[in-house]
Amino acid sequence: MKLLKLLLKPETFVPVLALIFASGMDVALVTGRIVQTHNIRYAYLIWNLFLGWLPLFFALLAVERAKSGNGRGWVWIWSGLWLLFFPNAPYIFTDLIHLVLDFAGHFWGDLILILCCAVTGLLLGFISLYLMHALVEGCRGIAAGWVFAAAASGLAGLGVFLGRFFRLNSWDALMRTSKLIQDLSTGKPHEVKAYPSAAFPLLFGLFLFITYVALHGMTHLSKPRFHNPGRRAEDQAG
Repeated sequence: MKLLKLLLKPETFVPVLALIFASGMDVALVTGRIVQTHNIRYAYLIWNLFLGWLPLFFALLAVERAKSGNGRGWVWIWSGLWLLFFPNAPYIFTDLIHLVLDFAGHFWGDLILILCCAVTGLLLGFISLYLMHALVEGCRGIAAGWVFAAAASGLAGLGVFLGRFFRLNSWDALMRTSKLIQDLSTGKPHEVKAYPSAAFPLLFGLFLFITYVALHGMTHLSKPRFHNPGRRAEDQAG
């Protein structure tokens, strides 16, 4: 109930409502694809979309604790969980690899299906990053806020790399830490055929940061005002 109240607060109501709509449409599209193909292989998109919401939940909780001025320890806990789960939001973009490795017909339809979920996940991640960026900026200043945003994007690139090619996820860091360390120490990726160069984490992190900067700039966009003589005359007559 508390989380629902945070989601529907005036400052986040419109973007959250838009993302709820987008997520609902994504789930409907995936469900329709499953019914059409009689195959549940696309159900992973719904799960990945759910994981994409987690960073936003943790960011909202961290910001709420910071604004209340008490429970500083909880601010660090929620912030740590946000950073740990943040890569789940843009991760859906890497699901495009299924169109190459195990594609089974209807390329353009499946491409659009994955992109719809990926863009929703990306926006979920960026809203959560925007909130955390504002939190750091409010505490440490503008420069620190942008350094944080850049670092978070870079770490998210690394997290996506580990998730896609080493099949490691955020839960492993909490529940199976020893397995995570063991897998990383071997240095052997899970999807050998699709293993990229070491530049992948850097490039993906750069992609996230560039896109975030562009979308951040749009938050300062003001609605244009148009001159309407007819409306003005009506207001004066009234």
